[in-house]
Amino acid sequence: MIPVLQEIAAERERERERERERERQREAERGRERQREAERGGERRREAERGGERRREAERGGERQREAERGREREAERGREREAERERQTEADRGRQRQREAERGRERQTEADRGRERQKEAERGRERQRERERQREAERGRERQRERGRERQRERGRQRQTEADRGRQRQTEADRGRQRQTEADREREI
Repeated sequence: MIPVLQEIAAERERERERERERERQREAERGRERQREAERGGERRREAERGGERRREAERGGERQREAERGREREAERGREREAERERQTEADRGRQRQREAERGRERQTEADRGRERQKEAERGRERQRERERQREAERGRERQRERGRERQRERGRQRQTEADRGRQRQTEADRGRQRQTEADREREI
């Protein structure tokens, strides 16, 4: 933006310099016109001595000269108006360009915002996936814990069964011992 403003300021300064140059030229022309008028004044005096017709012709010549000067001034004014119109058009073009640039900037910002939102949504999706995986792992851990508990329970059951079997075995052995003792006692009695 700064180079554009600098260019506008420089162009305006150049236009002011051109206007000052045109004013100097007009002033010089007016000086020459005054000089010519003075010369024509002298000529008219001489012409008056020579005759009225030539004086009127000189006056017509001066009028033509003044009309030519007025024509040049009108043309210069039209040139200034055209230059001003070009400047207005250029400024309008720059304004439209700035608006287009601003719109493109807003579009880029919107797209960047959308990109960031997509990234955040992807991260949220990954976090949800990680959370599900953590939950599944925790559930697997709990299941392993339950399985170990069941295995310990089965082991205790087996141990109790083994202990019961041993108790019954001891009882059987004791019964057999008593049976043998009874048999021996009977043998002695006989």
